[in-house]
Amino acid sequence: MTMVNAYEPNQTAHLDSEEATLIARRSKALGPAYRLFYEQPLHLVRGEGVWLWDKNGKAYLDCYNNVASVGHCHPKVVEAISGQLGILNTHTRYLHDGVVTYAERLMATMPDGLGHVMFTCTGSEANDLALRIARSHTRRQGVIVTSNAYHGLTEAVAELSPSLGDFVDRGPRVQLIPAPDPHNVSPQGQGQRLAADLAQAIAALRKNGVEPAAFLVDTVFSSDGLYPDPAGFLKPAVDLIRTEGGIFIADEVQAGFARTGDRFWGFQRHDLTPDMVTMGKPMGNGFPVAGVAMRPELVEEFGTKARYFNTFGGNPVAAAAGMAVMDVIEDEALQANSLEIGSFLISGLNEIVAGEGIDAEVRGAGLFLAVDFNEEHEMSTPAGTLASFIVNHLRQNGVLISATGPRGNILKIRPPIVMQKSEAQLLLNAMEGAFAASRQSGQARPT
Repeated sequence: MTMVNAYEPNQTAHLDSEEATLIARRSKALGPAYRLFYEQPLHLVRGEGVWLWDKNGKAYLDCYNNVASVGHCHPKVVEAISGQLGILNTHTRYLHDGVVTYAERLMATMPDGLGHVMFTCTGSEANDLALRIARSHTRRQGVIVTSNAYHGLTEAVAELSPSLGDFVDRGPRVQLIPAPDPHNVSPQGQGQRLAADLAQAIAALRKNGVEPAAFLVDTVFSSDGLYPDPAGFLKPAVDLIRTEGGIFIADEVQAGFARTGDRFWGFQRHDLTPDMVTMGKPMGNGFPVAGVAMRPELVEEFGTKARYFNTFGGNPVAAAAGMAVMDVIEDEALQANSLEIGSFLISGLNEIVAGEGIDAEVRGAGLFLAVDFNEEHEMSTPAGTLASFIVNHLRQNGVLISATGPRGNILKIRPPIVMQKSEAQLLLNAMEGAFAASRQSGQARPT
């Protein structure tokens, strides 16, 4: 499994004896597949809002976590979860108004064509269920995803997650297409380029005797490097997959729930109604809640011929968590906050990049931002090395971000959407310091 910005087990020089011992115990107990962030891993013990604290009491500004989307330990979410847990927590084969009320409220944010929602615990499960329904409805098997996508960890969706690494076999029913390419394709050409690549992938499936069932896309292409713009460029590809008999599944695990600022859902930036929408991480602000919304006709036969049951999906506590998150987004005007603070950060990051004379593109939608170090240049070391330096310098100075993209050359900034302007300014100040430190250390820089 590959992961940018991962701790390497042989890098023990910066660890105290307690941390080294805990890492050794962790490795022995959990095995070799897990990874830790940062050259020097964090030992966290507490969180509140956009802040995390380590075992020594040092505070870190969390500019990466979209699981606690409305802030770590938000009191309204904590109260809703603990209150319902003290009353009843059971599955959906008994009547309970919590899951129904939550489903109705969730679907009210969706386009009219989407009529049902089915609940799971994780985004991986949601994508897995969406695939089952899509393949059942279309009587087809083929799925097209982007070249560095991440859609989950079950066996069915791991083959649709090339960012996990080449060890995961894809087989003949999966085809990859390139992500949007702002360096070599004009904004006006992105839509046609994506549709042309999709057409080639469909032809490749058919060459293997496989018909296309679905085009599955994270609507901001976050694992590929974050490509939210230009608005509307997804439409030609969506039109094509439908013309060819497949359906469009919008993976909103990263982009949904007001993060992009101008819209509640990422797909709305493209003026689209997906056939299915998968959701996850931010729904419960840390409590495991996920789901799939869909056009009713897609699940009609599936629902009558194969029962669906998920022991924990949609339980009363999950529904209470989901409702509390929706309340907080609405009561604290967090969609507008995402737009305002995201715009402030984009402006500040562009100023920093310009002042440093670095050839880098700042991209973003609301509070989901990227700084892409252009690798088109001849550089003595990869741009991913510069990105790693920036990420780890920030970590040492109390700010947490990460890197993304197939070469790890893109800074990924994704704070809880409760971030305020003063906290955003702290991020910009720290970022300015990290760039200055990279210059002083002689890091290769695209200019």
